[in-house]
Amino acid sequence: MYSEKVIDHFNNPRNVGEIPDADGIGQVGNAKCGDIMKISLSVENNIIKDIKFKTFGCGAAVATSSMVTEMVKGKTVEEAMAVSNRAVAEALGGLPGEKLHCSNLAADAVHAALDDYVEKQGTMAKKGIAFDGQT
Repeated sequence: MYSEKVIDHFNNPRNVGEIPDADGIGQVGNAKCGDIMKISLSVENNIIKDIKFKTFGCGAAVATSSMVTEMVKGKTVEEAMAVSNRAVAEALGGLPGEKLHCSNLAADAVHAALDDYVEKQGTMAKKGIAFDGQT
């Protein structure tokens, strides 16, 4: 039913936790299944330097959260925004059809955190405050 990668990321999730004073935070959920994912990230010079997740949900939700953090860590903001729901599922070797919504949440949570980062960056720049080395 689940690939070895899914089982590995569920049993040994990477990047679990929260980043204090994160540059961006995104939280998404699925009311139908009850899964909730929260991503926090730190960005320096447009590169995702650190990323953490907290997930309340099934094993597939934990595995997709773990995988997406591995996929975007070290990437530029633009590269991370390009990570698709399908790419997360494929990186795990696929998911059963009834669990594909979990990969959708993982990518959506990263995109929400990046949207928050971009919004904060724009707000700080408008106030003339240096943010991430830029004004």
